[in-house]
Amino acid sequence: MVSKRFTVGAVATAAVLALTVTGMAVPASAEPTAVRTFTVVAEDGVSGDAAVAAIRSAGGTVVSRTDEVGVYQVTSDRTDFAAKATAAGALIGAAEQRAIGRKPKLDRVEQEHLLAAAAAKGAARKSGKKPAKMDPLDDKLWGLEMIRADKARKVEPGDRRVTVGVLDTGVDASHPDIAPNFNWALSRNFAPDIPEIDGECEVASCLDPAGTDDGGHGTHVAGTVGAAANGYGLSGVAPGVSLVNLKGGQDSGYFFLNPVVNALLHAGRSGLDVVNMSFYVDPWLYNCTANPADSPEAQAAQRATIRAMKRALTFAHDRGVTLVGALGNNYEDLGDPRTDTSSPNYGDVAPYPREIDNDSCWDLPTEGPHVISVSSVGPSGKKADYSNYGTEQTAVAAPGGWFRDGFGTDTFRTDANMILSTYPKKVLQEEGAVDEDGNIVAGAETFVFKECKKNGECGYFTYLQGTSMAAPHASGVAALIVSRHGKPQGRGGYGLAPDSVERHLLRTATAHACPEPRLQSYVNEGRPVEFNAYCDGPVNFNGFYGHGIIDAYAAVTTRP
Repeated sequence: MVSKRFTVGAVATAAVLALTVTGMAVPASAEPTAVRTFTVVAEDGVSGDAAVAAIRSAGGTVVSRTDEVGVYQVTSDRTDFAAKATAAGALIGAAEQRAIGRKPKLDRVEQEHLLAAAAAKGAARKSGKKPAKMDPLDDKLWGLEMIRADKARKVEPGDRRVTVGVLDTGVDASHPDIAPNFNWALSRNFAPDIPEIDGECEVASCLDPAGTDDGGHGTHVAGTVGAAANGYGLSGVAPGVSLVNLKGGQDSGYFFLNPVVNALLHAGRSGLDVVNMSFYVDPWLYNCTANPADSPEAQAAQRATIRAMKRALTFAHDRGVTLVGALGNNYEDLGDPRTDTSSPNYGDVAPYPREIDNDSCWDLPTEGPHVISVSSVGPSGKKADYSNYGTEQTAVAAPGGWFRDGFGTDTFRTDANMILSTYPKKVLQEEGAVDEDGNIVAGAETFVFKECKKNGECGYFTYLQGTSMAAPHASGVAALIVSRHGKPQGRGGYGLAPDSVERHLLRTATAHACPEPRLQSYVNEGRPVEFNAYCDGPVNFNGFYGHGIIDAYAAVTTRP
């Protein structure tokens, strides 16, 4: 959602991060202090009651418990609580959720076009002939053409019984292109607002209604997955499926362990078919089991995060959920990561250099079990400069947008190189792109679009880029696979085993060879040499494209 880089989720630069969780040195005094919140994870095989007893013995109060995966939300006024929890044999560690300062809702990668010195003029990238039953703005969606989603919908537009969870900052259910497909019954908010980082709460409980998104990122993701094909606005990859809001991220763009785990468990219990994850879990870009640069408490907190996320992802997968993750926007080979200089991303302890051991460190959730990790390409099919890559993690590639694509042509550094999707009016107003009367302000017309129905109802759309935008293209194709090839399940359900979905998604992707020379330089696009990326592997599987660029039409016309 690389903001805290949504891995975008999209993922931005860590310089803009400034907030939460674990790993600070424990003061020598154990005197009571201000009440703090922790996510505590139990050791394998420890019962819920035993874990709660250990938490209480360490000086904590259990606020909520998720015994299925051994995760507990805890408050404590003891300065030594994290150290005592780490020392307890029944517990792995305690990750503190600590809010200090605020950060931008979206990262510098996703909104590069707004930060560029030579602002784009937004030349439209039209394909010419508009396919039947496409919406007015679909001629700007080069991604739909690249993955042949425009052809796929003529065969399979998506089954309403198929549910796609958007684990993100929320989904604006009032948007006219989201409302027809929004599933109110299954949508939940697991991330109450934290005023210190999210601003003033919109409701007294600080728990926003399930159909809201005060960050914007989740609504953009949801539109790419399944905006309705209704003759209005634009349409998603799978315009007939149901969209479920799993709000696990803060309005400010942070994703904490406890809300993310609870969202994944809800997805599994509710029988969702697909969950899109375009983020990483704060505060560590990489969670390591025993990085020597980290304090003992920080090490324990990261081990707890690793264990909790692996349990939650496995829980969802084993209950039929296909998991799709954004590979990240840190332009690095995840099999050979650079030194991490962005963690931890909270305020009073500055990030410090951490050498990352690939065998004992994980970027979560994208490197977690059962996650289909997606890299990002621009309109040319070239790997976007910001996109992470690597033969260990890249499963497939998908359109994620690339502002700097098209070097040497009139499309270079234009908004139309990015991904257009749905966006909340409120957030655009906060960002200064739309005025209080709902009009697009001067200068924003190249990257913000307003569409109104005859009844006066209006919706807004904007461009973003990132692996956060690539992942929902893959989630949409996964939903089409379930729609086309799924089978009736018990008690009136409908679905397809996630392993079968993954195999078919990979098998029907269009193989894409590495560039020649294999060391891809982005100097022409204005990037320094550290953006250079080496593509390893043959045509049918390599570090840039994995098994290939996803193909919606092949996915719905080829038998599993």
